[in-house]
Amino acid sequence: SLTSLRDVIANLLSDGALPFNPEDAYIWKVWDEVVGPDISRNAKPLWIKDRRLKVTVSDPIWLQELKFVEKDIREKLNKKLGRKAVEKIEFRVGPK
Repeated sequence: SLTSLRDVIANLLSDGALPFNPEDAYIWKVWDEVVGPDISRNAKPLWIKDRRLKVTVSDPIWLQELKFVEKDIREKLNKKLGRKAVEKIEFRVGPK
C-alpha cells in the first residue's frame, strides 16, 4: 500500500529521524530582528548542528566585532526562541 507524503513527513518529525531539529529553522526567521540591521547586513546564519550555529560574516573586521558580542547574540536568540537552541556561535568570513 502507498503511504501519503503527509504521513511520511509526520513520522519523520515525530520519531526524531531527522538529522536536525525542525524548530531550529526559526533562527533564520528571527535573525534580523535579534541582531539588528547593521549586523544583519554583514552576518548571516549558515547552519546549526548540535546547538552550534555557524555564521558567515562579510569581512575580518566584522569577524572580530562579532566575537566580542557572541554571548549577547546567543542569549537574545535563545530568549527569542524560548529554549536553549544555541550553545555556541562560530563566525567565519565568507559569502553571505
